[in-house]
Amino acid sequence: MTRVPCESWPDRCSTLTGVPRNDRGMDRSDGKVAGAFGAVAACFGLAGVLTAVWGATLAATDARLNLGPGRLGGALTALAVGTLIAMPLAGRLVDRWTARRLLQFAIPASAVALAGPAAASSAGLLTVSAFVLGVQFGGLNVALTVQAVTVERALGRPVIARMHGTWALGAVAGGTAVAAALRLGLDVRGVQIAGGVALAVAGRAAASRLPMWMRAAPADADTRPDIAATTTRAPRSTLVIMLGAVGAAAFITEGAATDWAGVHATRVLHADPSVASLVYTVFFAAMTVVRFAGDVVRARLGASTTLRLAGGAAAAGHGLVLASGALPAAMPTKVACATAGWALAGMGMAVVWPVVLSALGAAGAVGPRLSAATTVSYSGGLVGPAAIGYVAARATLPVALVIPTGLAMLVFLGAPAAVSKIRNADTVVAGRGS
Repeated sequence: MTRVPCESWPDRCSTLTGVPRNDRGMDRSDGKVAGAFGAVAACFGLAGVLTAVWGATLAATDARLNLGPGRLGGALTALAVGTLIAMPLAGRLVDRWTARRLLQFAIPASAVALAGPAAASSAGLLTVSAFVLGVQFGGLNVALTVQAVTVERALGRPVIARMHGTWALGAVAGGTAVAAALRLGLDVRGVQIAGGVALAVAGRAAASRLPMWMRAAPADADTRPDIAATTTRAPRSTLVIMLGAVGAAAFITEGAATDWAGVHATRVLHADPSVASLVYTVFFAAMTVVRFAGDVVRARLGASTTLRLAGGAAAAGHGLVLASGALPAAMPTKVACATAGWALAGMGMAVVWPVVLSALGAAGAVGPRLSAATTVSYSGGLVGPAAIGYVAARATLPVALVIPTGLAMLVFLGAPAAVSKIRNADTVVAGRGS
């Protein structure tokens, strides 16, 4: 996508970051921005571990409480409701409280909330604890999104895919640790509690490294007299919602792996729970590799081509997952087919949200608009898995997994046009401001 270089809006760069500019007007800074990148990346990585401690233990929690797809879907619905309630409120807190302070609170709070699922002794208590966890996740996701956009603007080059790469790396590490712990015969409740305590301590330490200049830009930054002539105008709400919908489709396919890959392995393919956790880990390993390469791929191929390839790869991967259950083969072969499919899906979906987020950031979205796009996008990853559970309870899980397969195809067909629209609008506005 076409980006307005930092040189063309130097006053805004300084306003957003508070970091001294170099002689070209760019926020290059005595290592301050690089240090901020490291601090925010560390927070992304810990958020990935948090997600893994929740997601990679779902199959074991399902077995412990004998939930089944319907009741597990209910818990996932509660998680989604909590997150969707929290995200718009978090967007307002960013303006009032700063994203830095919100992130310093949200990481340890989310880690402590992992004790809820561990303490749950019934499906009802699991649902309540999932709602509380969802509220914490909502604030955490918004704070991370705003901080990532702030750092990318300060650096003047794409880094958001790598930020999400560290999140995926954390998810891989967390999923591997969970799988190893369960393989050793440790109780899933102990794994969740120990993980929560360790993450609370590490999260507080990582968030304390965020520099004081890490703040969200004001919601009305584009209307300020001192920067109005040099900045892009905030994107229209329709474009924000359109790109949010692309992100939602991507997160539904990603959420299908996060919450259902392990359950699919145990209930459809009859694999052991420890093997199911490894399927989850392979998905995030593939996603990690592609996310670290995502900025380079997007620079060479362009945003539209990148999204088209991503949607096609994800659709093909989900097709392999659907085919695995019908293979006339032994269980290990079926698991291998499904694992390859989840890996391909992870590779495809790895770059979609970073591309969307970069497009919004380059177009001037800040504060509440970033929160709005994040809410729409993450709603897919939260409501989608719950919807999959609803369909699975009334049909079968393979039938329900047709949903993310179809949405991956929609990303393939529709996402390039959506990014082109905001890119064209951004180019027009940039031309007026130059």
